[in-house]
Amino acid sequence: MRFLKKIILFADPGIDDSIAIIYALMHPEIEVLAIVSSYGNVTKQKAVDNAAFLLMEAGFPSLPMIGGTNSPLSGETPEYYPEIHGADGLGPLSPPPYKGHLNNFSDLYDILHAHSDITIVDIGRNTALAHLFLLGSDIAPHIKDIFLMGGAFFVPGNVTPSAEANFYGDPVAANIVLSRFTPIYIIPLNVTSKAVITPHHIQEIEAASSHPLIPIIKDLMKYYTEAYQTLIPGIEGAPLHDVLTLYLMINPEAGRYVRRAVTVFMEGEGKGTSIADFRPGSRSRPGDPAICLEFDVQAFVEDFILTISSSTGGRRKREGRS
Repeated sequence: MRFLKKIILFADPGIDDSIAIIYALMHPEIEVLAIVSSYGNVTKQKAVDNAAFLLMEAGFPSLPMIGGTNSPLSGETPEYYPEIHGADGLGPLSPPPYKGHLNNFSDLYDILHAHSDITIVDIGRNTALAHLFLLGSDIAPHIKDIFLMGGAFFVPGNVTPSAEANFYGDPVAANIVLSRFTPIYIIPLNVTSKAVITPHHIQEIEAASSHPLIPIIKDLMKYYTEAYQTLIPGIEGAPLHDVLTLYLMINPEAGRYVRRAVTVFMEGEGKGTSIADFRPGSRSRPGDPAICLEFDVQAFVEDFILTISSSTGGRRKREGRS
């Protein structure tokens, strides 16, 4: 028997994050307790606007939405990527400014204390999650595990020759999170880059469902795929890095992991580079993060199509809350 996963989702939507939010809301085995929106792919304000828009369109207008952070712990000005996500973060879409209630960051501690076995999924910069540990005390017993989309091992980075965007965006925060909690599961660029969804997959979803979110996903994926095809000529679709992180949280048997200590370089040309010892004979230590090295690509694609095609997953969860 599989149990409902209760999660707090840290995000910086962003196209990929936005599709991950939709996936989490529609998946029948995930209950989203709150969304923390921070800077990253876009400014914090645009991230909040985008998350609010998605929650409204998905039928979850009352789900707690929490304002995260505006900039990294270093105090540097964040870098944004409009060439990938568009000026407002949702490609061709321009959500209106959010005028509703934004929960206080401190509400996260109330949520953590009100539930047991919460999983935290951070698919953006780790700044807000680091603040959760820095500002709170005795919160670790209320967290079951943490899943991070971040880092790159054995492959080039996507913002520098060696660094992946989330760890590069705030390497100080990444190191704080990695040192403050166990167990942590890292879903790095070397596996997420294989989680490619193509226009054909979107056509399958369209043919199977008339869910009102499908046109939004179609528009987002069209923009995202065209952006990736400019960056990587010959790619058939676009990799959904953040959706894969949620998929592996729900389907741990679909991934292969190795435990190693991880350090993120904080400055210089190697800023944001994630390092672990994979030499023959190297050993893990208790508490080391689990780094995903492989996953079942076809099972991921099939699950994504099924989850997004289903018009019942999200409805079951809404009925369960009422």
